[in-house]
Amino acid sequence: MTVALELRGRRVINARGHSTKVGGSVLAPEVVAAMAEAARFYVRIEDMQAAAGEVIRRMTGAEAGYVTSGASAGLTLAAAAAIARLDPEKMNRLPDTSGMANEILCIRQQRNDYDHALRLAGATIVEVGFVDWTFPYELEAAITDRTCAIYYLGHQPVTSLPLQEVIRIAHAHDLPVIVDASVVLPPATNLRAIVEMGADLVAFSGGKHIQGPQASGILAGRRDLILSAALQHQDMDVYPETWPLRGLIADGTVVGPPHHGIGRGFKVGKEEIAGLIAALEAYERRDFAAEAARWTADLATIAEGVAGLPGIAARRVDPAHDELPQYPILQLTVDAAAAGLGANDLVNRLQDADPMICTVEGQARRGIVGFLPIALLPGDAAEIVAAVQAVVGSPVAAR
Repeated sequence: MTVALELRGRRVINARGHSTKVGGSVLAPEVVAAMAEAARFYVRIEDMQAAAGEVIRRMTGAEAGYVTSGASAGLTLAAAAAIARLDPEKMNRLPDTSGMANEILCIRQQRNDYDHALRLAGATIVEVGFVDWTFPYELEAAITDRTCAIYYLGHQPVTSLPLQEVIRIAHAHDLPVIVDASVVLPPATNLRAIVEMGADLVAFSGGKHIQGPQASGILAGRRDLILSAALQHQDMDVYPETWPLRGLIADGTVVGPPHHGIGRGFKVGKEEIAGLIAALEAYERRDFAAEAARWTADLATIAEGVAGLPGIAARRVDPAHDELPQYPILQLTVDAAAAGLGANDLVNRLQDADPMICTVEGQARRGIVGFLPIALLPGDAAEIVAAVQAVVGSPVAAR
């Protein structure tokens, strides 16, 4: 057995999507090959990042791009760049931001667990507006000399204040807009659309729909801000006289290299860089219509297979026109009395099965278990049906 198989434990059928919890995505052969090739040589990471940045620039339309260890790491680096800009003394102090402009404005509707990534850099999040509605004047009024950026959650539909309006307000005050675009794909057009709207720093996940390595991400945006992120990500063994980027000192861009940066813990290996770029280039060639057809077929298999089970009602839910990300989900509503178990019981029983079946469990408290098709492998849908059929109607063991 290989080390990976020895470590894997039970096989997982992934009906919860490209989630880190279950390993992200399954890599295409060309991505694995690129990572294996990179593992056989040495490279100066600055040079590899520069070459990767050119590919990201071309595919996103941004001024510059950078490979991160995930979208969350990209958000931390984006916040650090917005706070420190190209001042090495500020870079050296982060996350201590006393005396600095460190406030990042956030529409109250968009507060979420992952904005912790911004606070990690030393940012203070300032909520704007009401929980159900935010007006442009509220965002304008919240801007002070302590404001360093505005944050926008790309995948949450917000009808009250569109991204274009946020960008207009921010740029009128010379502030950058940071967009969490971790799960805005599909549609694939968003790889360029958000940058084209004028967002200054956009963080994408590399290990979700792009299907690159799970510990990879993309930060795309303004050249000066990407440079700041890169400087706060570099190795600490840097000296002004021999620094590969010493030209930045000569032309006055920076006074010198920073020391160990806030982003050093998010370092990316040459294998992840190579794999992400291979996946990104393959993304242009993907047949998204065929993928959508497979999703439809798999959800139909599950829905038809559970039809008639006591206490189970299946319903396919498609995203609204402007809702992100754009993929369907099958929801099983569980009537505990008729099914012999509740929704949480169903989630647990499927996770206890062999193979383990992981589902979307966020609404299980409301009696709903979700099945996403985007990460299912051939034959998985039929195995899900067999598992649900075996579980429903059987007694729930005491725990």
